[in-house]
Amino acid sequence: MATRYWVSSLPVGQGSPASSLWSRLQDSISKKAFDTALYRFNIPNLRVGTLDSLLALSDDLLKSNSFIEGVSHKIRRQIEELERVSGVLSSSLTVDGVPVDSYLTRFVWDEAKYPTMSPLREIVDGIHVQIAKIEDDLKVRVAEYNNIRSQLNAINRKQGGSLAVRDLSNLVKPEDIVSSEHLTTLLAIVPKYSQKDWLSSYETLTSYVVPRSSKKLQEDNEYALYTVTLFIRDADIFRTKSRERNFQVHDFEYNSETQESRKQELEKLVQDQDALRSSLLQWCYSSYGEVFSSWMHFCAVRVFTESILRYGLPPSFLSVVLSPPTKSENKVRSVLEGLCENSHSSFWKSEDEGAGFGVAGDGDAHPYVSFTINLL
Repeated sequence: MATRYWVSSLPVGQGSPASSLWSRLQDSISKKAFDTALYRFNIPNLRVGTLDSLLALSDDLLKSNSFIEGVSHKIRRQIEELERVSGVLSSSLTVDGVPVDSYLTRFVWDEAKYPTMSPLREIVDGIHVQIAKIEDDLKVRVAEYNNIRSQLNAINRKQGGSLAVRDLSNLVKPEDIVSSEHLTTLLAIVPKYSQKDWLSSYETLTSYVVPRSSKKLQEDNEYALYTVTLFIRDADIFRTKSRERNFQVHDFEYNSETQESRKQELEKLVQDQDALRSSLLQWCYSSYGEVFSSWMHFCAVRVFTESILRYGLPPSFLSVVLSPPTKSENKVRSVLEGLCENSHSSFWKSEDEGAGFGVAGDGDAHPYVSFTINLL
């Protein structure tokens, strides 16, 4: 599927039908740039309004197009990320079941949604408001999804980090802990290279440590996790002495209810994340189609407005969609310019390349209306 298209219009000469110009364009493209896809871009007779209203509208068209295109790309990128994370095969994006490239190349104006008798400014403003609302909705939904992801990531970091920072509760079993009126069990995080030092010294750090009570529960690349049992009254002194020897000592109280609660919390977060991801993906599919449809109607208004300002009244122009490969772009430009019978063509051709006057264009000067649609 092509991802870059030109939307262009050519003036139709007086007394000559648009179908004749269309045939000439097809013939020229097939001879000089046969690898370029060419389609009619059918635009209905829209309400022209006044020249002042068209000029004011044209000033806003490029800015509005950048905004709409940006929202379209945001949603598309979000879809790609969600599909990747979900392991879903990338599907072709659609507008009401029609692939987006086909919707563009076979564009049909939606009269029910955008009445042709409505002022052009009203149509454009309506599209802008609609897209802005979708963008706001996207931000809210993505923030909600990312919040759940952040919570899960924080839990996973605690469970997957080094022993010095991770949650230790799932590494300790009830039988590892001694808890009575006088005795308590502490957890010691010992640097891996200091294990011999720990085993030879822990019993003498204070006077009331239970001999041979230290047991290694876990080891990673940096640290080892040990238990040690001692009298409660000596616990504070033991912690102080341990810190002096670079041993991290923590209190630990095993609680089966707390363990079960954490497990259930994690399971719920995973379920919530999956549900939000699925919901967000479906919303993105639907919203992308809505944004793309609105964008194409906006482009139709843009072509119509620029063509009236470029070629004059009454409206008499041929609008088309092309998808030229990079190597054929200059040939296609030459064809379009050759078929441009605008009375101002000599002005455009006499100017240095790119120095001419453009009407809400993409920055390139041509004797005909032309702008680019980037699907990605």
